[in-house]
Amino acid sequence: MLGGSALAAGKRSFFDRIGKPIGLQIYTLGDEPAKDLDGVLAKLASIGYRDLELPSLLGRKPAELKAAADRAGLRFSAIHLPLQGMPGGSGFSMLSEPQRIADDLGALGIFQGVAPIAPFPPNFRPQQGETMQAAIGRSFAAAGKAHWQKAAAVLNERAAALRPFGILVGYHNHNIEFAPVEGTTGWDILAAETDPGLVHFEVDVGWIVAAGLDPVAFFRKHAGRCRWMHVKDVKASTKTNFHLSMEPTEVGSGKMDWARVLPAARAAGVEHFYVEQEPPFAIPRMEAAAKGFAFLSKLRA
Repeated sequence: MLGGSALAAGKRSFFDRIGKPIGLQIYTLGDEPAKDLDGVLAKLASIGYRDLELPSLLGRKPAELKAAADRAGLRFSAIHLPLQGMPGGSGFSMLSEPQRIADDLGALGIFQGVAPIAPFPPNFRPQQGETMQAAIGRSFAAAGKAHWQKAAAVLNERAAALRPFGILVGYHNHNIEFAPVEGTTGWDILAAETDPGLVHFEVDVGWIVAAGLDPVAFFRKHAGRCRWMHVKDVKASTKTNFHLSMEPTEVGSGKMDWARVLPAARAAGVEHFYVEQEPPFAIPRMEAAAKGFAFLSKLRA
């Protein structure tokens, strides 16, 4: 027979029970934040979001971003920092001087930086008629174990350099990491060769499923290293692949068994749960973000 506390817990939503906010990765909204930052943040606050992850500096100064978040009653808790310079980017990356990273993240009130993808292999270039996603998948598959070992070494070095500044470093998965490579996978190399005391994981469960894996089993295997999560859903028609392909949908509208996945994530150590959705969108991006929030706010698990 259930005791009173167990019965009460069963009536509460998952996020209410664990005392964590439902977050959002701003990437979900495309270029809307860059066009109207204050308007976008006000809408997110009205939906109920409080915890946000930045995909970049959005072409603004850190102090401007922090002031906008403060006006909306929101906070940025993490930011993506690429392990390489990105085309058209600001030049701000995980490879920037540690003091600059510390200063910019400090101005944002952030102490967590996540590498969104491994460095592209040398001389990466899409072939004629090839999509960017297919080119990335092909080039990583051809790069071999040595490339993933180098990525692990860079993550360790950057995490060690930023630790004195109080900055935690993480790595965000796609599905390219799970392609077979010389008897192993890129992910197995990263997990084995990054220092558990320095490098944490941001688990994107949408890409985990697109790679044909069970996110619950994944969280159990990597318990203690998972600090952030991308709460991402996919359609049942998504086929297993390793080249950045999925059929996305709003959170709660796809194949993900959230009543299993979210408790497993929390048990593995996840502190931040960021809703994220990939394009193409069937409804406007902000509506998709609102739909995901509404679903999660009522979910019992």
